[in-house]
Formats: sequence, C-alpha cells, structure tokens
Amino acid sequence: MIHIDIIFAAMINYNPREWFTFIFRIHQADTVKKLVPMFIALAIYSAGIAWLELEVFKLSEKDHIRNITAMHGLLGFVISLLLVFRTNTAYDRWWEGRRQWGALVNSSRNLAIKLQSMLPTGHLARRYFSHMIPNYAMALKDHLRGEFHPHKLEGLTQEELSHLHSGEHIPNQIATMIMSKANELYRQQVITGDQLIVLNNQLESFTDICGACERIKNTPIPFSYSVFLKKFIFFYVMTLPMGYVFGLGYLVIPMVVFIFYVLASLELIAEEIEDPFGKDANDLPTETIAGNIRKHVQEIL
Repeated sequence: MIHIDIIFAAMINYNPREWFTFIFRIHQADTVKKLVPMFIALAIYSAGIAWLELEVFKLSEKDHIRNITAMHGLLGFVISLLLVFRTNTAYDRWWEGRRQWGALVNSSRNLAIKLQSMLPTGHLARRYFSHMIPNYAMALKDHLRGEFHPHKLEGLTQEELSHLHSGEHIPNQIATMIMSKANELYRQQVITGDQLIVLNNQLESFTDICGACERIKNTPIPFSYSVFLKKFIFFYVMTLPMGYVFGLGYLVIPMVVFIFYVLASLELIAEEIEDPFGKDANDLPTETIAGNIRKHVQEIL
C-alpha cells in the first residue's frame, strides 16, 4: 500500500469522501477555469434571446416556438450516449497506459533480479545495468512527451550520450545498449547461453511496452467523431434558450450555462485523459514511476 501511495503522489492527491471539498475547491485541472469565457458569452447570448422573445417580439403565445423543447428532449438522450462512449473510450486509453507502465515496473524489477542472481558479486556489469535499466524508463517517459533530457540519464559516457543525441528513438537505442552488454557478457563467459535467452526475453517486454504506449499516444479518436460531437454540443446548447425561455423566463440564463458546463466538461475531461503521458494534472505520474524504477533497480543490484 505504501508503494501505491508513492507512485500516485504526482497525481492530484485527494480524499474521495470529502464531498464539500470537491464542490468548493477549484484545482488546476478543473474545467470551470477553462470554460469561464464561454460561460460569459453564453450568459450574454441567453439574455439576448430571452429579451428578444419576451420583450421585443412577444413570442410567449407562439406554440410552434414553445414546442422546440420536445426536440431537446429527444436529442438529449442521443448526446448522453455519445458522451458516455467518448468518456469510456478516453478512460480505456488512460487505464491501458497505466497497465503498460505497471508492466514496465515489473519487467524492470524482474530483469534486475535475474541479473543480480546471474552476475558475480562485485562485477562491474551490475553497476552498468543498475543505471541503464532505469534509463530506459526515463527515456521512454520523455519519448512519449516528445522530449529528451540527457541530464536525467545516469552512468553514460560522453561518447554514448553523443550517440543518443544523434538518434530519434532513444528508448530503442538504450535497449540496444543493454542487449549489447548482455551479449558481451556471454562472449566473456560471464553468463551462459541459456541465461542470455532469458535476458533477451525480458528485454523484449520493454520493446512491447514501448510499442503499446506509442499506439495509445499516436492513435487519437477519429477526427470526424470529435468534430461532430463538439458541433452537436454547440448547436444543442445554442438552441436551448429559444424554447425554455417561456417556462423559465430569465432563469434560462443560468440553466443554459449549467447545461453547457456539464456537457463541455465531459468532453474536456475525455480530451485530457485520452493522452495519459503528458504533464496535465490527470495524466499518469510517469516521472514518479520512472524514479521508483531507478530506486528499486539500484536497491536490487
């Protein structure tokens, strides 16, 4: 349980039982902050529609305008289904990313444990692997963010660092270095052929995890679906004041703003979590996980 708390320390820390804290606190990832300009614009728009229909054109007795609320009732069910599908799809991507990084933690530990048992006590290769295995996690974290921070990589010579600078896929190059070192140990008869096969299988899992994370990052939701949902929400909300103003009067202004807040917030949350490897408040704490991998691997080796 302690280990889980450490891993998630980089995410938003909260107690799920504190309802009133959630209601009155506005944190960095809160959609309210992002939607304030739209709230103001919608409030002005709704007030203008209400004033025109009630005061200028006197449309309160026109049933064909009043019945526009029936359309909203029918479309409300459709938009709720679309938003549920959108949110579930985004969360599946977030959870799949978390599973892959959990697998990276396990693979790193397993590789370190196997090397610890294979290599003689005090052998220099122990120190090499104690740096390079965590370096893979650090490089993968930066790779998924489109960054490269060589100062976060430990135990590399200047020649190795310059070689990494020249490449585009840093995790692959680090995995190649690890495998090359394992082959060198085999040629020196420090490890056997069977042990080399075991290490090779373990390193393959690193590449599989990298590929799965790249698939999540590089395959966003289809463009046409995302655009359609945004247009649907926009036109749905913009037509709300036209029908509900007759039953609510000027109270339609806060009602429209609140409905827009609910619908738009679900879309914004889905957009934030569908790429779980960034630096947003709700993204995965990959920096912390990579740091824990370094700590645990170096403890083992």
